[in-house]
Amino acid sequence: MAADKSVRRVALLTAGGLAPCLSSAVGGLIERYSEVAPDVEIIAYLNGYHGLLSGRHLDITPEVRAKAGLLHKFGGSPIGNSRVKLTNTADLIKRGLIQDGQNALQVAAERLVADGVDVLHTIGGDDTNTTAADLAAYLQEHDYDLTVVGLPKTIDNDVIPIKQSLGAWTAAEQGAIFAKNVIAEHSSNPRMLVVHEVMGRNCGWLTAATAAEYRKWVKAQEWNPGIGLDASGWDVHAVYVPEATIDLDAEAERLKAVMDENDCVTIFLSEGAGVPSIVAELEARGEDVPRDPFGHVKLDAVNPGAWFAKQFAERIGAEKTMVQKSGYFSRSAAANDADLALIKQCTDYAVDAALRGESGVVGHDEERGDELRAIEFPRIAGGKEFDPSVEWFAGLLAEIGQTS
Repeated sequence: MAADKSVRRVALLTAGGLAPCLSSAVGGLIERYSEVAPDVEIIAYLNGYHGLLSGRHLDITPEVRAKAGLLHKFGGSPIGNSRVKLTNTADLIKRGLIQDGQNALQVAAERLVADGVDVLHTIGGDDTNTTAADLAAYLQEHDYDLTVVGLPKTIDNDVIPIKQSLGAWTAAEQGAIFAKNVIAEHSSNPRMLVVHEVMGRNCGWLTAATAAEYRKWVKAQEWNPGIGLDASGWDVHAVYVPEATIDLDAEAERLKAVMDENDCVTIFLSEGAGVPSIVAELEARGEDVPRDPFGHVKLDAVNPGAWFAKQFAERIGAEKTMVQKSGYFSRSAAANDADLALIKQCTDYAVDAALRGESGVVGHDEERGDELRAIEFPRIAGGKEFDPSVEWFAGLLAEIGQTS
């Protein structure tokens, strides 16, 4: 494929939280440009929109291009991330990224023009790509000739209308690996309650998928119950996601029976489950609930895992309680084989779309028959809900005896 003559320089940035795809996606974009348009220059803004506003970038040299394949082996982002919303003026002024009276979208657009950028690739979740949408709209309204092509990164798998976000499969797999050691703690004390808190603000997909991955491992093991090595003690006994109503009284009664039988209870909890109740409780006490630049409640501040542990501990007769969070472990991993294949498919398409001058977020469009395409920015949104009635998850709940 020959590059459009108008594409001379492209820029990359990664933004938002980490996911097991960022490094690989950067590598994939560099490899694809080197394959089909080797004369196109590539730069990378450091720390996402933070670097775009402050004008910090690095050049992708021939030496970097030659070793771009190494990026597929690592987690994190080689070019750095940040959480920056270009339309949150007060936050940007506070952080020194713009001056009072400046429009961040204009600052970003003028920086891209000054740097000679013809194509901007954003790799991030719904916040990153809705911010990219704001920037793309501003560019179009003010006649800037620039193409913006996003890639969907989120371990929550909650970007509308994208079927599968990059990195989510790996995050579920890594969360299950984390759980193997954490759940071994059920043997550290009589009547042990273990809460495994999984990332997922509004969407329970990752919690459900992590539980499913972990239970595959449990089912694949050979056990020796005569010495206490019993599958029932290593199993998951409850999975709570934001999309399902949790009857605390009914669940406490069920889990007390599990505790009495197994001397332990293990809960997989989405960090977004029950947050409205927790926030209401905190605000009723007059406490301030911290929020990020996008207006989201800071989940580490409200601590859902500790809240749920407190709700259940006394009711089920737990002697000891442990809450462990797998988020930073799982989101920082290198992509697994399934994600590597999806990343390559999407990065190849993203480069080809960019060379055609086609803006959008690349993914399989659930509203267009799962077609891989550059989905129009106005159609991109966060908060896609997980359907807890899907067969594989409903079956999992039935197997563990959870009905409420």
